[in-house]
Amino acid sequence: MRNGPVDMTEADLKLLMVAGMAGDGRAQSALLSSCAVRLRAYFARRLAGRDHDVEDLVQDTLIAIHTRRESYDPALPLTAWLYGIARYKLIDHFRRNGIRATVPIDDIPEAAIEDDGDTVLARIDIDRMLATLPAKQAAAIRLTRIDGFAVTEAADRSGQSEASIKVGVHRGLKALSVAIKGRRL
Repeated sequence: MRNGPVDMTEADLKLLMVAGMAGDGRAQSALLSSCAVRLRAYFARRLAGRDHDVEDLVQDTLIAIHTRRESYDPALPLTAWLYGIARYKLIDHFRRNGIRATVPIDDIPEAAIEDDGDTVLARIDIDRMLATLPAKQAAAIRLTRIDGFAVTEAADRSGQSEASIKVGVHRGLKALSVAIKGRRL
């Protein structure tokens, strides 16, 4: 690992995250310190002149990183996950305060672009949506629509009947559709 929080590479950050997830308090602290430096720069570029908002967003994002760390998949880039959470916090901030903003493509961190940040953001979106459903419906959708298992395989893996899988997928997708349409109105 490098000396300071800014010098840490993706691999360094990922090691800290995995160690923190395993209960290493020092690694978790070092990770959050390094993330705070990155987040301050990220938010400062987008909120020029509103330093108090920058610090609030950094703290909100660090709390989200800490409380949602179990949602991180070590097979994916940590920085894309980090900036995905930061992006959601920024969008929430803009919505709460009635701010309409655009971000030039040049302002998106290269790590997020290179590391397929869209995949991470999509996974976060899907996880958020599925979390609103009953567990059996979410499992049925994940197994059949996301993981690509046949209904028979999904039933075997989940311990549900094939009929339950089919009904769960149908009802779950219907509920998600209603929820998504409700947001747009």
